[in-house]
Amino acid sequence: MKAKAPGKVVLSGAYAVLEGAPAIVSAVDRYVRCDSELAPERITPEVRAALPEGPFPSFDAAELRDGEHKLGLGSSAAILVAALAAVRAPEFADEAALRRGIEGAALRAHREAQGGGSGIDVAASVRGGTLIARRAAPDSLEIDSVELPAALSIEVWASGVSASTPELLRAVAGFRRQHEDEYGALMSALCRAATGAAAALRDGRAEGFIAELCAQRELLSKLGSASGVPIITPEASALADWAKPRGAAVLPSGAGGGDIVLWVGLEPSPVPFRELAARLGHRHIPVQLHARGVFAFDRENGVPGGA
Repeated sequence: MKAKAPGKVVLSGAYAVLEGAPAIVSAVDRYVRCDSELAPERITPEVRAALPEGPFPSFDAAELRDGEHKLGLGSSAAILVAALAAVRAPEFADEAALRRGIEGAALRAHREAQGGGSGIDVAASVRGGTLIARRAAPDSLEIDSVELPAALSIEVWASGVSASTPELLRAVAGFRRQHEDEYGALMSALCRAATGAAAALRDGRAEGFIAELCAQRELLSKLGSASGVPIITPEASALADWAKPRGAAVLPSGAGGGDIVLWVGLEPSPVPFRELAARLGHRHIPVQLHARGVFAFDRENGVPGGA
């Protein structure tokens, strides 16, 4: 059996989602492909946590990479979800049952292997589309499917530098332990902006959504400075400073660190922005958001998997 699971971009709610605020995540049309009949060249920690006794399918995550570098589109979650689907698809009658059946196991395995995290990238790979997700418990998410306003133009820009989400999370956790009051004030403001972004998205208020993303970017910059890590890199900051007066937001997708930044505006990014991004080492990654979630198919003839 084969299976494909999409990568993702986190549009809103980075870090705040760990404190109970809503995050917004959208699946992208770049997929990991797994094959249960082929042996893997390596087994990721997430897959080993989900399938401790195997079998372990092969995987191809080239669409979520740029040569030797991860693009920052949630490859670990997509590999995990595709692997579970490829192995377990025969247990389920249809695609919807498959997604329901593997989501909890994928959330638990991803959290175990990474030592934390929100799980929203797993949810995006499983369900696809665009989701507003709030943590209800460590391995449980309250999720609503939503549509992106047609007025929004969202682009993905990659720096070619891989960022480590676990390392960024550890640094922020250290700041929290050492400066509880300062952390609390920053996180309260981030949670308000994340809540505002979710409300604007539900209401279809594109300009209000962009404003809340700009507020999050500024707060994430302060959080990174206080934690001693580049959640917002100097390059991302320069791009954001150029975009904000022109009615657009530029901010990292998820935990930050420089791998991916998003342009979110009412129009596609103009030539001057693209020239500045190129000078700062970023390149446009063509993707479509709101992509299809995980699905399995027969290895020989391509028909959907299931009992």
